[in-house]
Amino acid sequence: MDLVRPSLVQAAQMVLVLLVAPGLTGLVRKLKARLLGRQGPSIIQPYRDLWRLFRKSPVLAENASWLFRIVPYLVFAFIWLATALVPTFGLGLPFGPWADLIAITAMIGTARFFLALSALDAGTSFGGIGASREVMIASLAEPAMLLVVFTLALVAGSTELSAITAFLLSPSAGLRVSMALALAALLLIALAENSRLPIDNPATHLELTMVHEAMILEYSGRHLALLEWAASLKLLLYFSLIGTIFVPWGLAKPGASLTAYLAGGSFYLLKMGTGAIALAVFETGLAKMRLFRIPDFLGAALMLGLLATLLRFVSGSL
Repeated sequence: MDLVRPSLVQAAQMVLVLLVAPGLTGLVRKLKARLLGRQGPSIIQPYRDLWRLFRKSPVLAENASWLFRIVPYLVFAFIWLATALVPTFGLGLPFGPWADLIAITAMIGTARFFLALSALDAGTSFGGIGASREVMIASLAEPAMLLVVFTLALVAGSTELSAITAFLLSPSAGLRVSMALALAALLLIALAENSRLPIDNPATHLELTMVHEAMILEYSGRHLALLEWAASLKLLLYFSLIGTIFVPWGLAKPGASLTAYLAGGSFYLLKMGTGAIALAVFETGLAKMRLFRIPDFLGAALMLGLLATLLRFVSGSL
């Protein structure tokens, strides 16, 4: 019984992120449309799109190899596992010891590596352009993410998410400048990693500007459904990371009652909804920046992460 209950809670979390991710994408689209004075698609439209795509057989490019066919499953598996490792509504779950920020960063990078390979495998010009732009963004976003991880590890003494959350909930955590800088860096990284404005515009297919969409342009049917679902899970992953690390309140403690887990789940959905509103408002007031300015944008994230790490070294109270 001691193992069954945590396992059931862990399974519930894995199912929860699968169900919530498309809804979060639909909520952001709906809010952006309303802010622009349009009716916009329904919040459940991403679920309809996934259902429609899963019922269609994929059409493969003539030059595609076996790699092109298995990459959607690999990308979906890596991103789903990384998202499921983040504590959403409860602590002390069976996957807790593996919920390491370095491992999560590695899984995101591995999924990106396979997606870039598949874009090149199709042999189209758009795939090559998208892969090169994605790798360029990753070359700056991943070091910045590692600096954020180092800052959190120096502050909390661990890279395990449950340990970081437990420390930040303790009275000794306090307010720290290094944590504020790490949050600012993580917000910039999240925009770049999820191909959001001002780095990319997921609502357009302009060949001169698109990044993520260029890499999946040759996919169709259930393969495209898996990649679209993985993109929604990745957005939810970064929302969950920010909510778990910087807004850690509302999480149920290990061995809590069912009521506490339900309250934790409600608080988690409230945090995701607040994040969706903030993202919609932020993107509504922005235009996409030029490609050659993306290094400056991610360079700011890199400097914020480096400054946060150095401040923590200079003083333990910062």
